[in-house]
Amino acid sequence: MTQKIVVNKQFPITKKEIKSIIDNFDLIDDYIAKGTRNSIKKKKLNSDKIATIKSFKIPNIINKFVYRFFRKSKAERSYEYAKELIRLGFLTPYPIAFVENKTAVSFRDSYYFCELVEADLTYRELVEIPTWENRNEILKQFTKFTFDLHEAGIEFLDHSPGNTLIKQVGENQYEFYLVDLNRMNFHDSMSFENRMKNFSRLTPQKEMIEIMGKEYAKLINKPEQEVIEVMWNKTQEFQYKFLTKQARKKKLKALIGKK
Repeated sequence: MTQKIVVNKQFPITKKEIKSIIDNFDLIDDYIAKGTRNSIKKKKLNSDKIATIKSFKIPNIINKFVYRFFRKSKAERSYEYAKELIRLGFLTPYPIAFVENKTAVSFRDSYYFCELVEADLTYRELVEIPTWENRNEILKQFTKFTFDLHEAGIEFLDHSPGNTLIKQVGENQYEFYLVDLNRMNFHDSMSFENRMKNFSRLTPQKEMIEIMGKEYAKLINKPEQEVIEVMWNKTQEFQYKFLTKQARKKKLKALIGKK
């Protein structure tokens, strides 16, 4: 097996330290998120900075071949997209390194290191806690943040509730950090339809769509009702597909259980 380690030269860390962390990754028990597909842990570095490390599971048999020869790994894409976001003036946890493990004919697993950001909330809290302090103002500033992404031609395909960290930096002032970066497109420009579709995963609540739609309408100079209507239609389309998919999974599990 071969191991590829790429380190950001602007960050105080060595390949030797990265390798040591990966070699002992299973011993790290400080989880940020523990999933069946991927896990995120945090680790204090020799520099006293704290890194978050996302491990991407070993892909299926087809993707083992695809990632080995034809496509960049999720870890490499996360690293490269983070650097591009920062270059374009947007916030994301600072990229530290990525690691890939491969054999001569197959891809195994990969890891993405970035600096820990201590956030006050994510967009998810705005969905789940309607009484969150200053909620409407945060939604308006989040909308401006998303508009700026679109103006820069950035289509964040996983623009969903858990993937924006929100940090209060002053009275009524907030910063937004994108995370989970491995699925992004960069365009010369984005159509109105694609811009509206990019809001579709965020919330099933129409009152939140109305707040964001009104704010986006001001920024893009379009009628409020038009923006709200298209944004809400895109949200409903996503919700229908999502719920249909969940129902299929539930039905399949029930059938397997019967057997």
